[in-house]
Amino acid sequence: MSVRERKERERAGRHRLIVATARELAETQGWDAVTTRRLAERIEYSQPVLYSHFRGRKEIVGAVALEGFAELADALRAAARSGPAGRDAVTATAGAYVDFAARNPALYDAMFSLDNGLPFADDATPAPLREAFEALVEPLAGHAQPAEPGLFVETFWAALHGLVTLTRGGRLPAGRADDRLALLVDRFVPHGAR
Repeated sequence: MSVRERKERERAGRHRLIVATARELAETQGWDAVTTRRLAERIEYSQPVLYSHFRGRKEIVGAVALEGFAELADALRAAARSGPAGRDAVTATAGAYVDFAARNPALYDAMFSLDNGLPFADDATPAPLREAFEALVEPLAGHAQPAEPGLFVETFWAALHGLVTLTRGGRLPAGRADDRLALLVDRFVPHGAR
C-alpha cells in the first residue's frame, strides 16, 4: 500500500469516527452537546483536524443525517418486503418509519429538524435522501389518486412526519399512536385496495 493510500484510509477512518462520535453524543446527550471542542476531546484529535474534515457543526449534522437516510431507506424497504404487497406493504412501511424515528430521536432530528445543509427535492439532493424517498414511493405509487405519485407520497410522508413530531413532543397521546397510523393508512390506501 502506498503512503497516499494509507493517508486516504486514515482520513476516511477519522471521518467515520467523527460522524459516529457526533451521533453517539447526540443520542445520549442531545445535539447541544455536539460541539467541535467536545468532539475533538472525544476522538482525541485537535479541532483543526475536525475542521479539515468538516467546516463546522452544520456539516457534521449533515453527515449524520446522510447516514440516517441510508438507514431509513433500508428499514423501509425491509418492511415493505416483509409481507404481502399492496396495503399491507404500506402499513408495514409506515410502521417502520414511525419505529425508526422512535428508536433514533437525535438521528431523526438531524435528518428533519436541524439545519443540516442538505438540499431536498432538488437536482443536488444526495443519493441517500433520494433513496429514502423512493423507499416510500415503491409501496405507495400504485395507490396515488390522482396519478401523481410524487405529490401523493410527499403528502403521506408529511403526515407521517407530523404524527412522529407531535407524538414525540407530547402534543398527541402516545397511547393512540397505532390508531392514528392505521387511520392514516386507511385514508391513503383504503381497505380492499391492492
